[in-house]
Amino acid sequence: MTEAQIIKQISNTLSLSEKQVKTTADLIDEGATIPFLARYRKEATGGLDEEQLRSIRDMLEFHRTLEDRKKTILKAIKEQDKLTPELEEKIKACKDMQTLEDLYLPYKKKRKTKGDMAKEKGLEPLAELIWAQEIEDGNPLEYAREYISEDNEIPDADTALTTSLDIVAEWINESVDVRDTLRVIMRKHGVISSKKNPAVKERTNFEDYYEFNNRVQYIKPHQTLALNRGERENVLFVNVELNTDRTLDNLDDVVIENDLSIFTPYLQDAVEDAYKRLLFPSLERELRNELTEQADEHAIQTFATNLKNLLMQPPLKDQVVMGVDPAYRTGCKVAIVNETGQYLEGSTIYPTPPQEKIKESAEVVNRYINKHDVTLIAIGNGTGSRETEKFIADVIRERKEKNPDETLNYLIISEAGASVYSASKIAREEFPDLDAAQRGNISIARRVQDPLAELVKIDPKSIGVGLYQHDINQTALSKKLDDVVESCVNDVGVNLNTASSELLTHISGLSRRVAKNIVEYREKKGRIGNRDEIKEISGVGDFRFQQAAGFLRIPEGEHPLDNTAIHPESYESTEKLCNLFGIHVESLSKEQKKIEAALSEINKKEVAGQIGVGIPTLELIIENLQKPGRDPRESLPKPLLRSDILKMEDLSPGMKLEGTVRNVVDFGAFVDIGVKQDGLLHISNMAKDKRVNDPHDVVAVGDIIDVEITNLDLERGRIGLALV
Repeated sequence: MTEAQIIKQISNTLSLSEKQVKTTADLIDEGATIPFLARYRKEATGGLDEEQLRSIRDMLEFHRTLEDRKKTILKAIKEQDKLTPELEEKIKACKDMQTLEDLYLPYKKKRKTKGDMAKEKGLEPLAELIWAQEIEDGNPLEYAREYISEDNEIPDADTALTTSLDIVAEWINESVDVRDTLRVIMRKHGVISSKKNPAVKERTNFEDYYEFNNRVQYIKPHQTLALNRGERENVLFVNVELNTDRTLDNLDDVVIENDLSIFTPYLQDAVEDAYKRLLFPSLERELRNELTEQADEHAIQTFATNLKNLLMQPPLKDQVVMGVDPAYRTGCKVAIVNETGQYLEGSTIYPTPPQEKIKESAEVVNRYINKHDVTLIAIGNGTGSRETEKFIADVIRERKEKNPDETLNYLIISEAGASVYSASKIAREEFPDLDAAQRGNISIARRVQDPLAELVKIDPKSIGVGLYQHDINQTALSKKLDDVVESCVNDVGVNLNTASSELLTHISGLSRRVAKNIVEYREKKGRIGNRDEIKEISGVGDFRFQQAAGFLRIPEGEHPLDNTAIHPESYESTEKLCNLFGIHVESLSKEQKKIEAALSEINKKEVAGQIGVGIPTLELIIENLQKPGRDPRESLPKPLLRSDILKMEDLSPGMKLEGTVRNVVDFGAFVDIGVKQDGLLHISNMAKDKRVNDPHDVVAVGDIIDVEITNLDLERGRIGLALV
C-alpha cells in the first residue's frame, strides 16, 4: 500500500476522516507528542483524544512495518526467479502479517526437508502428477515405475510413490487455503487441555489446572497466562486437542478436487502425513502464540488501567509524614519527610517479633511526632505490616487519650517497587548518604504526599497492580505503561521549580538529558521565574519549548498564566479575551466570580473569531481562567485514613466495612479492609441485579468502597467480600 492507501485504511478502520488521520500522521512524523496533540492541536486533528491519537500512531507503525516486510519478501522471491505477477499481486494486497508469511512460506530458506530429498531423487514430476489429479484411469504404480533407480535408492514403484508423497505433503503444508481451513477448525473446535506433570510431588499454585479442559474460543486470558507459567515451570503438560478424523475429512475436501483421480488414496495419505507431521505442530504453536498475544494484550490493558488509577490518586498535601517500612528481624525503618517531601531524619525501631521492643519503639515514634508535628503515618504493606499497624494504632490511641484534639492518622500504602527504587541510580543520587532500606522508606512516605511524582521514579512493571506482569510481552507492556505514565504526568502538569528530573523526563518534548539540564539550571541559577526562561537551558530549542511549555507550571511566577494549562502561544489571545470582558489577568484568583459571570454564557463561535483561535482552544482558555492551577486529581476521593485496627479474629460474615481497592484483575478486586490479608471481591459479588463482565466497570484501584464479608477462612487467610 502507498502512504495514501494506509491513511485511507486507518480512517476506515477507526471511522475517522482521512484529513484527521493524515494531519495526525504528519504531526507525529514531525515529532509532536500525543499529549501535545490532544490538548493543543484539537483544531488540526478535529478534536481527537489521546486514545484515538495513539490508535492512529500504532496503526501507522503496523502498516508501515507490514509494507517494509512486503518489500523484503518480494525482493527475496524475485532473487529466486519465482515471482509471478499473480503472487506479486497477492503479496501486495495482504492486510495482515499472518497471510503474508503464509504466502512467503514456500520460498523461505529452510534446512533440507524430506521433500527436498525426494526432489533430489528426481521425483518432483511424479509429485506434480499426483497433485494435478487429472488421471482417472490406469494403475498408479505404472506411472511410478519410470522413477525406479538404484542410484537414487528407489528400488520399486511403491517406494517411488510413497517417497514422492513427501513433496506433496509439503505442498499441502504450504497451501494458504489448507492452513486457513485448519486455523478455523482449531479456533472453533480446538480444546486446550492440561495435566499435572507426574514428577511434581509438592503442592503448587496450579492445582486448578491439573485436569483442565476448555474450548479454545472460551478460554480466558488469565487461564492462558496461568497455563503458560505452569508449563514453563514444568508443572503442567499443555496440549491442543482436535477430532483427528473429522479434521482430516475437512482438509481432504480442500485438497482433493477430483475424487475419480487414481491418485486420490495417495493424496489422502499425504494430507494425513502433512497434518500430523507439519501442519498441526506448526499451527498448534501458532494458536498458542495467538492466545498468548491476546492474553498479553488483555493483561497489559488491565495493568495500564490499574496503573493510571494508581498514579492519579489524589495527593495528601500539607502533611508531615512518617514513613514506616515494616520488617521482623531487621527492624522497622522510620523516616520523616516534611510537607514538601524533604527528608528530615529517621532511624530503626523493633516493635515486631522477635525483638518486640514495644516501649522503646513507642518512645522513638512519639519523639519524632512531637519534634516534627507529624500528622500522618504511612505504613508499607510488606512483611510485618499488620504487626506494625497494631503497634502504630496503639501509639495513636494512647496519644489521643491524652490529647483528644490531636490530628494524627495512619494508612497502609503499597510498597511495591520501593526496593527497586531504593537500589536505583535515581535513589542513590537523591540520598547518597543513606542505606537502601531507608531510601525505600522515604519513597513510601512521599507516595502519600504525591503518588504520581514518586511512582514515576520506579519501573512501572515493579509497581504491582497487574496479573502475571513478568510473564507477558515485556516490550509491549513497557510501551503501554510508558504511554500511561506520559498521559498522567502531562494531564496533571508539573511544578517547574520542584519537579525531579525523573518527573520532567515524562513531560511532552523533554528528553532525559534536557530534564537533567533543567534541574542543574535550577540548582545553579535558582528559581525559574517564567516559562520563557527555559529557552536558555541547553537542549530546549523552539520545538521542545512548543511541546513542553503548556505542561510546565510556575506557581506565583512572573506571568499569572504560567501556572495554568494555557499554552504561551495562546497568551495573546487570552489577554484579548480578558480585555473583552474586563478581566484582570494579573489577579485571576481574585476575579473568579467575574470570570464565571462573564464567560459562562458566551457565544463561543463569535468570541473565538474575535480573539483569533478555534473553539477548542477557547474552551481550554476559559477552563483554565475559571480554575487556574487546577490539579485534576483534586476531585477524586482521598485515601482512607485509619486510627484503629481490626484483626482477622474480629471479623465475621455479614460484617460491613470500608475498604480500599488495591488491585483489579479479571476475576475481581483485592480490597484492603484493615486486616492482615486483603479480601477478594469476586466479580460475581460486584452487583446483585446484573452480571458484571469487567470488574473495571465497577471499581478502580484506589477506590474507597463499602463491602460486606461473605465468607472467612482463617486457616488459609482468605476473606470473601461482596459490594454493599
